Amino acid sequence: MTTRQPTPAQLGFRMPAEWERHEATWIAWPHNRDDWPGKFAPAPWVYAEIVRILSRHEPVHVVVADWPMRRKAARMLEQAGAHTGRVRFFKAATDRVWLRDSAPTFVVRDGEPTGVEGEPAESVAMVNWKFNAWAKYDDHQQDKRLGRRIARKTGLHRWVPRVEIDGTERRVVLEGGAIDVNGRGALLTTEECLLSADVQQRNPGLTREGYERVFADYLGVSRTIWLGRGVHGDDTHGHVDDVARFVNPGTVVTVVEPDESDPNHEPLQENLARLREARDQDGKRLKVVELPSPSPVTFGGEVLPASYANFYIANGVVIVPTFNDPKDREALTILADLFPDREVVGVHCVDLVLGLGTLHCLSQQQPAAPEL
Repeated sequence: MTTRQPTPAQLGFRMPAEWERHEATWIAWPHNRDDWPGKFAPAPWVYAEIVRILSRHEPVHVVVADWPMRRKAARMLEQAGAHTGRVRFFKAATDRVWLRDSAPTFVVRDGEPTGVEGEPAESVAMVNWKFNAWAKYDDHQQDKRLGRRIARKTGLHRWVPRVEIDGTERRVVLEGGAIDVNGRGALLTTEECLLSADVQQRNPGLTREGYERVFADYLGVSRTIWLGRGVHGDDTHGHVDDVARFVNPGTVVTVVEPDESDPNHEPLQENLARLREARDQDGKRLKVVELPSPSPVTFGGEVLPASYANFYIANGVVIVPTFNDPKDREALTILADLFPDREVVGVHCVDLVLGLGTLHCLSQQQPAAPEL
């Protein structure tokens, strides 16, 4: 592996936990009807409800393809009762709207600048991974440029991670949904997503140790916790944000399925066992809390990746996908107990999940600058 400049970690940058204070939440207004085949009409209204909830707690930055889309989105947000004074629109073309994966990962520096030449002056910066549409789809020509466009609009420094594999330097492909951190140095991911050699392979030749070095250099991670597989129906091939999430520095929620006939039962039990043996960045065992699975959600015979783990943590609120299922109440109660200082609000996602993602998948947090 080669680097041409000091890495973010060498300059004191780290990826903060999602519950740390946000400057804003980034989303992109839905427009690709192919993402919700035969059921697009409800999607913008679900987004309007999400913005309504979030805008009571923090600014929301909405990416729109053009100004006619902006006008339409603004009307819908006003009708939905969003705090429009906290909504800011950014013009940038996108292929899809899953900003957790196509937008950059934001990092923060807790201390003063080190004085190294070329070091960012700001204490918030971006790590711009290469996006290739989950190594599955061809239409990502606009999405892959989104990080550069956000950097230009915000003025934030942008790192572009690269690794050397077999003598060739390559950009690192990674999606935000593939990782989750506690902000102290521990990271969750899955082998299915990052280490599969035959299905949706992101970085051919990049080993487990190579990924851990990338996480250390660019995100300030000292302990990577590898889970096995993701949930059935997930076309990302194993994103961790449908499986297990940090809810505080020492606690992880992980999805379980007690029905032994369900295809999710075995892989989720294996993940549970791994987490019970896992250690954090300080060598301490994690507290592991089980989160239920909703009954299978299907449309047109397709099983959809419905998961309560795809919640999003914002300033003062946690929004949780719900599926008109008796387990909705159980999941909301578990998360409310884990976030006593935040509202925990359910958002109906039966229509949204047809796009193969829900609340965490569509959002990306921009952290606030740490207070020195």
